[in-house]
Amino acid sequence: METIEAGPSVGDQLEQECCSGAQSRLSARILLVEDDGVIGPAIRDGLQQDGHHADWVTDARRADTAFSTVRYDLVILDLSLPDTDGIELLNRWRAAQRGTPVIAVTARATLEDKIQGLDAGADDYLVKPFEMGELLARVRAILRRPGGVLGHLLTLGNLELDTVRRALKVAGRRINIPRRELAILELLMRNAEQVVEREAAMRAAYSADEHVSSNVMEANLSRLRQRLEAAGADIRIHTIRGLGYMIQGPR
Repeated sequence: METIEAGPSVGDQLEQECCSGAQSRLSARILLVEDDGVIGPAIRDGLQQDGHHADWVTDARRADTAFSTVRYDLVILDLSLPDTDGIELLNRWRAAQRGTPVIAVTARATLEDKIQGLDAGADDYLVKPFEMGELLARVRAILRRPGGVLGHLLTLGNLELDTVRRALKVAGRRINIPRRELAILELLMRNAEQVVEREAAMRAAYSADEHVSSNVMEANLSRLRQRLEAAGADIRIHTIRGLGYMIQGPR
């Protein structure tokens, strides 16, 4: 498990993460719930190679924790989990009015199984074994849906963030932002004028298996503020001591 510590090279590493290439692709934050130690990493790696940010967890308890902490664009859910049946977990999420799209992946292949999964709230149903290319195509199809969670712009002051192309404009001019800083900015913009907890900001920028020191988070926020100020942004990002961060538009 990787531990990320602050050090003299943090600034250089962050600078090199600029995602100008990824910004032109359909990119999403995806929660993968899969208990198989071979299938899970294979799907996660395939998603990341396709330009997505994937968090992999192995049981329903961890899935609930991740789902309540991070705003995901899509969930890939194995229905056979060690602690809770996936159908039960999906029913619970839908009862709580959580509308995040879900692709069920499972070895349950009968027609009755498929009907049960779709009736529980799955947006798609994929039977194991499957080709990675098919799963990626289904992911892209869901993310392209009109009115989907990725299909709109976020605006605040003179900032405009295209959440499909991962493209940021300040006063109409495109600027490049490293991917971790962009993920933090998106979370803040989605919760403008509200305090975003530090843990939520960390999870937006780093995967669930990365441990991040507070110094690294502050380095990300400091550089994000500097880039936005240099570009003429009319917003402010505040650190709320002991709580987290808040973005505010012009007054």
